[in-house]
Amino acid sequence: MCRNIRPLHNFEPPATNDEVTAAALQFVRKVSGTTKPSAANQEAFDHAVAEIAHITRHLLDDLVTNAPKKNREVEAAKRKARAEGRYAS
Repeated sequence: MCRNIRPLHNFEPPATNDEVTAAALQFVRKVSGTTKPSAANQEAFDHAVAEIAHITRHLLDDLVTNAPKKNREVEAAKRKARAEGRYAS
């Protein structure tokens, strides 16, 4: 999985549409192998991002869990600590 795509489920507050779209963009970039499509492919690229964001929003809305909601700041601090450990030399 692309490292830039973050889990979006079970957070308080819930994932925003911007976060969902950013995750969809990263997914399409990974699958297509390009960060900036050619002019000939721009429409297909944008359509794929919109469709994946739409489906992702439905998925997030439909998922259920009994686990307590996660705190974004706490999870970000955990990611930062893991990264520091990974890149410390």
